[in-house]
Amino acid sequence: MTAIGIDTHKATLAACAVDELGRTVGEASFANDPAGHLAFIAWARWIAPEALIGVEGSSSFGAPLARSAQSAGLEVREVPPHLSRVERLRTRRPGKSDPGDALAIARVTAREKNLPPIRLPDRTTELRLLLEAREDLVDESTRARNRLHAHLLTLAPGYGVTVANLVAARHRAAVGRLLRGVGGVQAELARGLLLRLVRLEREVKALTSRIGMLVAGHPLLGLPGAGPITVARLIAEVGDVHRFRSADALAALAGVAPIPASSGQVQRMRLNRGGNRQLNRAFYVIAVIQSRFHPPAKAYVTRRMEVDGKSWREAIRALKRLLVRPVFRLLVEGAAAQLEAA
Repeated sequence: MTAIGIDTHKATLAACAVDELGRTVGEASFANDPAGHLAFIAWARWIAPEALIGVEGSSSFGAPLARSAQSAGLEVREVPPHLSRVERLRTRRPGKSDPGDALAIARVTAREKNLPPIRLPDRTTELRLLLEAREDLVDESTRARNRLHAHLLTLAPGYGVTVANLVAARHRAAVGRLLRGVGGVQAELARGLLLRLVRLEREVKALTSRIGMLVAGHPLLGLPGAGPITVARLIAEVGDVHRFRSADALAALAGVAPIPASSGQVQRMRLNRGGNRQLNRAFYVIAVIQSRFHPPAKAYVTRRMEVDGKSWREAIRALKRLLVRPVFRLLVEGAAAQLEAA
């Protein structure tokens, strides 16, 4: 099977076509704009009309090209970076270049039979954008609180005795009273930070409400420990759940499946520090909440610690791995319900 690999960047695209044996049959570069996309589609139809096209970065810089190519009737697949990174070492091209990267992507596309389809704009894309916007606002709120705290250490020494935190509205109101009548630039900046925190909190609540409406009724909300934000993160990062052949594949993507690290007679597993860290974070949040409030999970963590001699972290990791199967099942149920509603 012939294949075309595309290495995407902000302004350029590098394409390489290979035959069934992985030999280069054509290379070209295009601008990453609408005219360049049309030129690539024409080139692909000319050099390899039936080729499978692999794109690295089909959800970022390569998204517009991937959608244009698929709309034009070409078959497009997403190539995970870790596969092309390994293949790049086998190309025997000195150094690193865009054409060399495109060759590695093309060879992966020709060889691998189960590459996932590209992710088209849908509800998961909207959720990801909303989550990123909310995360930015939360980070900005944290920075504003830190700056306000630094000002208050000078303006109102010992304020922490009466003000437990700068998160709750009543505590911020107490800080406002402390600053009342205090003059100077620093006090002025501190009052400005108080007003900014109120505004940021309002924006965070609005986004949280919007995200909650998008995931309302999803089966995952019935899983103990899974709130609307965590459910939205799972849906957004997984995308089309049917691109995973099993729950084990989802576990591998999330980095919650241990990696074999055996040698000779020593059989062991090690922690996977790779994978999608946002997915891993979602599983961690659910596991921690369940370990505190869900009786079966509490019993499981206690047993792993007291009977198996595991640390709390190790027990939580084991619980995260157990959570993958119910999460996968509920994601499939949610996808089926969405299809029926459509």
